[in-house]
Amino acid sequence: MTNQVQHQQNKQPPALKTFFESANVQNKIKELVGKNAATFATSVMQIANSNAMLKTADPMSIFNAACMAATLNLPLQNGLGFAYIVPFRNNKEKKTEAQFQIGYKGFIQLAQRSGQFKRLVALPVYKKQLIKKDFINGFEFDWEQEPEQNENPIGYYAYFKLVNDFSAELYMSHDDIVKHAQRYSQTFKKGYGVWHDNFEAMALKTVTKLLLSKQAPLSVEMQQAVLADQAVVKDVENQEFNYTDNIQEAEFLAVVDEATFEQCKQSIANGETTLQELCDSGAYEFSQEQIAELEAIENGNVPTQS
Repeated sequence: MTNQVQHQQNKQPPALKTFFESANVQNKIKELVGKNAATFATSVMQIANSNAMLKTADPMSIFNAACMAATLNLPLQNGLGFAYIVPFRNNKEKKTEAQFQIGYKGFIQLAQRSGQFKRLVALPVYKKQLIKKDFINGFEFDWEQEPEQNENPIGYYAYFKLVNDFSAELYMSHDDIVKHAQRYSQTFKKGYGVWHDNFEAMALKTVTKLLLSKQAPLSVEMQQAVLADQAVVKDVENQEFNYTDNIQEAEFLAVVDEATFEQCKQSIANGETTLQELCDSGAYEFSQEQIAELEAIENGNVPTQS
């Protein structure tokens, strides 16, 4: 199906319509959404045609982004803030592609679905609300303080509590958020895109995503969402993603250096530890490829010690 539509980008409206009317695409949509297939296809085409840049995007990338949203059961309507299809100009391949992006409400919904959360919130923070900044013992806020008229937030805050009463929080100043966007988003640096269209929503998403990925137990669905976010989705089922607008997106995907990874491999091979113990320790962060390699070593050597 993928090879069927790698053509005619310049005549996007008819190309997109033709693409979605093809038998293979129709069958795939029916697999995903059943009797709502027609509504789904119409909705995706409306989203694409409402954005001048997205109109010119590769139809396959639009379709895959939409399928990713359907797989995660997140609505794509822009006003809802759960998930988006965002155009991105791929200058390397000289074409426009569609990225899949999750809003902070989407991450909150995925977390709540897991049944492990009592509470999960993300909020902008204004000057009078921040009482005490303590990265060790926790922050103190006065949420009854109302912001001044037209006052801009000084930072952004996310908090969760699990059903077992474990809780965690993350506060990032406005400057921290800007530095994050400058580091991980090419469109931010170029002055367009979702960061410029809705800075607050992206800031709330950033603190929510980083908090969940670093501190919360991640369901399989949430792990899939984390990988797919801000990627051009190449294959939903096989989880193939291209991160064209960011540097392998977020810190939680940052891999350990090669020397540390070799030590981890040796420790597992020698039966000194397990992959689960390494992950649970919080001291190591592995890419999907590294995890697969460590799993292969663990299964091959079958360490009996845990």
